[in-house]
Amino acid sequence: MSRTMKAIQITHFGGTEQLKLVEIPRPEPGPGEVLVRLSWAGVNFIDVYMRNGSYVRSSTYQTPLPMTIGMEGSGSVAALGSGVDDVGVGDRVAYCLVRGSYAEYAVVPAWKLVRVPETIPLSVATALMLQGATAHYLTHSAFPLTPGHVCLIHAGAGGVGQLLVRLAKLRGALVIATVSSPEKAAIARSCGADHCILYVQTDFRMEVLRLTDGVGVDVVFDSVGKDTLHRSMRSLKRRGLCILFGASSGQINAIDPLALAEAGSIYFTRPHLADYMVTADEIRGRAVDLFTAYQDSRLSVTIDRELPLGAAAAAHRVLEGRETHGKLLLRVDEAAR
Repeated sequence: MSRTMKAIQITHFGGTEQLKLVEIPRPEPGPGEVLVRLSWAGVNFIDVYMRNGSYVRSSTYQTPLPMTIGMEGSGSVAALGSGVDDVGVGDRVAYCLVRGSYAEYAVVPAWKLVRVPETIPLSVATALMLQGATAHYLTHSAFPLTPGHVCLIHAGAGGVGQLLVRLAKLRGALVIATVSSPEKAAIARSCGADHCILYVQTDFRMEVLRLTDGVGVDVVFDSVGKDTLHRSMRSLKRRGLCILFGASSGQINAIDPLALAEAGSIYFTRPHLADYMVTADEIRGRAVDLFTAYQDSRLSVTIDRELPLGAAAAAHRVLEGRETHGKLLLRVDEAAR
């Protein structure tokens, strides 16, 4: 096993030009840790936020420089640290919320790993980790959807958006999705969306109120942020919940508390996935739910495109340009398919 590896690192916060393919020492697992030989790395907006410095003040998602990017990956166990007995060398595994997946190897705390059944491709397992777990906690924990609930999902044709629509429908909710084009509307409808709003043509708030007879929705799942948040809050029914879990259009710096009252005494939360993945049982419970739904053909996963590790900058440009129609992956192991 080589003592070095290829990885995508940044030495300064900024644009995609900061992403550099470098050769660095291969890490070694310590007590309770596992060395994973990566096949796939997932590309997510959290990677963008880490690259551009949005999380520089975050204690949950720390961003020390120089930094290997990537918070989601899958592959096989290459070596074990002391005290690890629940996985073995060669096991197929996936994980999220451990920095450094844009690399040939990563050291991961054993409790954050999930075993991947042979019936699930590692590419699919990668998509079901960070994005899948995000859609799962939003629909099962942050706001446990039940039949009769009406939800608004922004970016309904994106990687998380598609999974959100599918899981919301599995929970029995009525789904209103916003999208940017007729093509994306067709994708959201194929995932189960009951209504699709082209936000470039229509004021989505007014259309939501029309579709709900002026009542509004129970919950908004907003990953867009700056361009949508205030109208999202005004799309809710009285005492509804606005969940801001991303900022693809820009970060929100402040919310006027009175705006929550004026919108109908609504509630607002800006959660971190990490706070819904606190224990091994919680992580593996979400993964088992998602893997089982995929195996039973109740949940499908759309892989938008696969790019080589060295094309990480291009992958970020695609993501930030909102050009994805599903999961975006980096192929770390060229033999992985």
